[in-house]
Amino acid sequence: MVNTQVIEARRELVAIYEVSKTLASSLDIAKTFREAMNYLVHAFEWRRAFVLLAEPGASLRGLCAIGLNREEQQRLHYRSGEGIVGRVFANGIQLVVPDVRREPLFLNRTGGADLDQDVPVSMLFTPISAERRIVGLLVFDCLNPGEGRQFSNELQLLKMVATLMGQALLLHRHVSDVHDNLQDEVRRMRKVLKPHKQLDHVVGVSQPMQEVFDQVHKVAPARTTVLLRGESGTGKEVIARAVHNLSPRKNAAFVRVNCAALTESLLESELFGHEKGAFTGAQGQRKGRFELSHGGTLFLDEIGDISAAFQAKLLRVLQEREFERVGGSTVVKVDVRLILATNRNLERMVQAGEFRADLYYRINVVSIQLPPLRERRDDIPAMAQHFLERFNAENGRNAQFSPAALRVLSSCYWPGNVRELENCVERTATMAPGDVITELAFPCQGNRCLTQVLHHMDRVSAVGQGQLAGIPVVEVPLMPLPALPPAAPADLAGDTEADVAQSGTDTPSPESDGKPEGERERLIWAMERCGWVQAKAARLLKISPRQMGYALQKNGIEVRKF
Repeated sequence: MVNTQVIEARRELVAIYEVSKTLASSLDIAKTFREAMNYLVHAFEWRRAFVLLAEPGASLRGLCAIGLNREEQQRLHYRSGEGIVGRVFANGIQLVVPDVRREPLFLNRTGGADLDQDVPVSMLFTPISAERRIVGLLVFDCLNPGEGRQFSNELQLLKMVATLMGQALLLHRHVSDVHDNLQDEVRRMRKVLKPHKQLDHVVGVSQPMQEVFDQVHKVAPARTTVLLRGESGTGKEVIARAVHNLSPRKNAAFVRVNCAALTESLLESELFGHEKGAFTGAQGQRKGRFELSHGGTLFLDEIGDISAAFQAKLLRVLQEREFERVGGSTVVKVDVRLILATNRNLERMVQAGEFRADLYYRINVVSIQLPPLRERRDDIPAMAQHFLERFNAENGRNAQFSPAALRVLSSCYWPGNVRELENCVERTATMAPGDVITELAFPCQGNRCLTQVLHHMDRVSAVGQGQLAGIPVVEVPLMPLPALPPAAPADLAGDTEADVAQSGTDTPSPESDGKPEGERERLIWAMERCGWVQAKAARLLKISPRQMGYALQKNGIEVRKF
């Protein structure tokens, strides 16, 4: 009997040591709590475990779990006093339920009572305290064949574990608060030291957007043609409307046309109008968009997608500001300020003969380059909050982001830019079970974001062609050290790390297998092939991880985090 007690005490002491070591290994409490519970479940032969944390409004939501699938974890949401979980949280005392099937207050949201029907299931509840208040709940369940087990030793052990978790949670929140305060102070100091310009319905305090705003304020009063360039979803139409609103033509019409959405014949009729009987269905005279925008602004989006034949017709209008309606012979003169936009590489198209050089010189008067969202991450929290406030107003909700959720948004790559951010905020706010949107509510946290897959495919295709999003990849030579070997063969794309490590030295050169020739392109190619794992990409290029990190830093290549 004495030996059994000694063995049990030693096992509990080892468990406390392992749990404390795990909790001190990282500030990621979801990870460390999960690892600690996983150790306890296996060491004491329990079944499942989960941690619930308190949220504003006296409610509990699951942080992490062991033995529960994703759907069961999403059901870990309780109000204070709701069910046996809510009662324990409200009272702040430990509790053992010998058989949950006989407990009328047990809600069975995770299906724990439906497993092992022939054996009673016991549950152990332990509050997690920090700064003399209950901040969460630690729950384990296990089989109790005889129903005579009292779990006194287990409760004492879980009380010590919960105390350690409370201290880890307190430290995590303190570090997060300090980080958020520093970020707020940095943003406040930037505003104080350097006043920034603003545009209506445009959020941007970052340096790249301040440069855009400055260009918009300078070009708006003039009649000059403006060409807006940038990746898809960067907000070119919003900037075009801002130029119009700041111009002397703000009280006149602002007309927009998506050139990529119409065929050549429809686009000609849409822009220039038509006479009665010009074609089948033309039952009367119709003014085109040029006439409708007389005295105002005409915004032509996706100008790089118009056909070569229509480019010649458009050139005359841009030069003379006059045209003839389809089927007519009367010359119509208009006073229109033109704003054009494209996400295409017009210079490359001119070289390839796909875009008229004279039209390019005509529209490229004042060119404004809109930065992608990944290059102005300082704007992401404010933009996300703006989209969330609009969602709340339209749907009668009171949703809000947690600080951790804003950090997740700020760390994403956003290949779809502002449009993707807006859709992500709306989708997450719609599907979130409560009013507080946590970091776990985002699809990317559960590898359910399909944009990651699309971005990976686009990047591999773009690097293989030597271009990215219509913009040429600029070759930036590396320093003499480290020197990169020739690119690896294409069949290594799906290999494991072991396969890459064991691959032979007889590799073909980039010229023989179509791989990128520049050192920067080969770095990006290797990182894409290896899922942005630096160690694996270094083995693929046959250099050390340290050399890989140095090469990425010297070339200014941002490591993607999915």
